[in-house]
Amino acid sequence: MYLNRLSRWALICTLSVVPVGYAAHAQDDVAAKGAHSKTKDDDKDNDRDVRSNAALWAKVQNPVLWHEPGNIGALDLYWGPGGKANQPKPPFEFLSEDSNGTNAKFDVRDANGTKWRVKEGEEAQPEVAASRLLWAMGYYANEDYLVSGGQVQNIKMKRGSQDLKDRGTLVNVRFARKPDGQKKIGIWEWKTSPFYGKREFNGLRVMMAVINNWDLKDVNNAVYTDSKNNRQIFLVSDIGASFGSNGVSWTRSRSKGNVDSFRSSGFIQSKTNSTVNFSTPKKPTGMLLATMGATAKSFAMRKDLDWIGNDIPIPDARWMGSLLGQLSHKQLTDAFRAANFSDEEIQAYVEVVESRIAELKKL
Repeated sequence: MYLNRLSRWALICTLSVVPVGYAAHAQDDVAAKGAHSKTKDDDKDNDRDVRSNAALWAKVQNPVLWHEPGNIGALDLYWGPGGKANQPKPPFEFLSEDSNGTNAKFDVRDANGTKWRVKEGEEAQPEVAASRLLWAMGYYANEDYLVSGGQVQNIKMKRGSQDLKDRGTLVNVRFARKPDGQKKIGIWEWKTSPFYGKREFNGLRVMMAVINNWDLKDVNNAVYTDSKNNRQIFLVSDIGASFGSNGVSWTRSRSKGNVDSFRSSGFIQSKTNSTVNFSTPKKPTGMLLATMGATAKSFAMRKDLDWIGNDIPIPDARWMGSLLGQLSHKQLTDAFRAANFSDEEIQAYVEVVESRIAELKKL
C-alpha cells in the first residue's frame, strides 16, 4: 500500500512539472496568438491575415517577396541593408515598452531622431545574422543592428535584465527599424501566400532550413505597405529563433543562437528524384510528450509547420544554393561578426553554413 501511494505521488509530481524551456515557448505562443496589445508602436493590432480580410486584401495591389539582389559578392554583410551611415547613434532616449512575447522589447529614439525597436535576450544575435543572409539573397528584412553596449536614458521597464531595468544598460541588443514610408498592415500565412509554389517562395522555405529558423508561425510574417514604391512587402519579420536546434528545445538557449545545437542539427533529411525534405522546422512531438500535454496549445500551433521544409522542388533548392554560393567566406564571416558572436562561434557557424551551401549545390 505504501509503495502504491508513493508511486501515485511521484506520478502527480511528474505531471505537475513543465520543463522551463517548453513553458517559455508556450508563453511566447500565447502572446503571439492573443491580443497584440497596448503599445504606442504603429504595428499594434495589425496581426490580421491580409488574405482573409477583404479590406486588407484590397490594399495588396503589388505584392513583392523577393527582388534581384544584384552583385551578391559585392554586398556588405557586416553593415547590412541599412549601411554604416544609418546605424543607431547614441544617446538613446526611452519612448515606450512593448509587452508582447517573452523577450524584453522597447522603443527608443537616437541622436538623429530615428525611432528604433530594441530587443533584449537570446534572439537578438541570431536575428541580426539571419537578417543579413536573407537580405543578401534578395529577401526583404528590417534594418537590424547589434548594439553590444550602451545606455538608455529615462528607461521605465517592467521586464528585462536587472541592469536594463535599473540603469538602462544595453548588452548585445538588437536595434531594428523600418525604412521611411513603410507601415505594417497585417500578416501573411504560409499556406495562403500569393507566392505559394513560386521559385522565390520555395527559396524562402530553403533559407528557413539553412538558418534553422523553426518558429514559423504565421504571426511571425508581416506585410508592409511601401508608399514610396507603391508596393506591399511580404517578409518573415521575426527570425530570432535561428542558428540553434531544428525545432523547439528543452530550453530557449539551446534552440536559438546556440552554435553547438546548430552544428549537431540535421539539414537535408531526405529527397526523391524531384523534391527534397529538410529537417527544419521539426515537428514538436517531443514537446507534447515531455510535458505530459501541458503545452498542448503551443503544440497545436506548430504541429503542422513541418510541411514548410518538405517537398521542395530540387531545382528551386539548387537555385538558392547557387545564390548562396556567390557569398564569399569573408561575407559569411561578416554576417556573424555583425551579430557580435565570438571568434570561435563565428568560425563554427560559417563552417556549417558553407557545408549546407555545398549540399544544396550538389542536389
